[in-house]
Amino acid sequence: MKALVALILLVQLPIHKAVPAAAPAPLGCDDPESEAAAEAAVSYINAHSRHGYKFALNRIENIRVLPQGLNNDIVFLELDLLETTCHILSPTPLANCTVRSFTDHAVEGDCDVKLQKVDGKFSVLASKCHSHPDSREDVLQVCPDCPLLESLNDTEVSTLVTSALKDHNSKTPNAYLRLLEIGRAKIQYEPAHVVIAEFAVAATNCSAQDAQTNAEACHLLPDDEANFGFCTATMVKQPSQDLEVDCQLYGHQVTTQDIPFLSRGFYPISQDTSAGLAPSVVQGFTNHNLKFSHNNPVASESSSSEFPTAVLSAKPVAKRAVAEVAQHDKVPRPVGFVPPPPPCPGRIRYFKI
Repeated sequence: MKALVALILLVQLPIHKAVPAAAPAPLGCDDPESEAAAEAAVSYINAHSRHGYKFALNRIENIRVLPQGLNNDIVFLELDLLETTCHILSPTPLANCTVRSFTDHAVEGDCDVKLQKVDGKFSVLASKCHSHPDSREDVLQVCPDCPLLESLNDTEVSTLVTSALKDHNSKTPNAYLRLLEIGRAKIQYEPAHVVIAEFAVAATNCSAQDAQTNAEACHLLPDDEANFGFCTATMVKQPSQDLEVDCQLYGHQVTTQDIPFLSRGFYPISQDTSAGLAPSVVQGFTNHNLKFSHNNPVASESSSSEFPTAVLSAKPVAKRAVAEVAQHDKVPRPVGFVPPPPPCPGRIRYFKI
């Protein structure tokens, strides 16, 4: 009888269900971990870029984290970048590179990046980027007299670069320089006719004096001796003729990157060529497109390098977050209450294009 009563009491005891652990809060675009992932992504993009200039982070548009296991996450990022004044071959650290101002006809980069975070360390699995300059109308609205980006193979630009490099080589006792690529060009027509160009150069195995007899025999130094540089040139065509050239060599760099400098796609250009660049690269374009796409060949199937559309959908997520904040604002709040910002997109570090 006692056993029966005990059994009845046991059956009547309340059953406490296990409460599942709360899922971790989603990362916001301005969270320290998001910024660390973005820093790793931007460093990777600049290290593998083949043309143009280094880019700096302007805004984290979106982030998504897919847990893969203990201390193992896949991270998807959407990034807005801005072009700096440092050429991609410059040894200057990105932190010391100046972002081009809005009135300097800024160039924006858009990147989708996939990373893996294992034991707190980020590594890039894949990335896709492209870039575009701000509209001419936007620049002229703020600065009507500012020179605007011109096609890199424009006749006036090509003439300036050829004249500038010839002028520099005729005045230096050092190594004969050859053109690698034109990085940027601008033309101003009022109040004076001015042509401005920036271009990357490399030292050859000839002195400037040796090159006077047979410049075609001069070749770029091999990777283990390479010495790259950067030149700016300005030609005032009206009301007077005036040429200013400034070339600086970086000195030989011991690279730790997995892409040798000369394997990045830079080729020595003869000064006799009309544009100084491979037509397929810059024909008709005003900037070197950050058209960078890379998939890590050693990525495992569990960390596929594909970018799922559902994961990288920054704008709908941002709108939904704003809507949620607006919905919360309908609830009476204490005086002085400031609603929290949406988790994404993040803050703008410089300016928006």
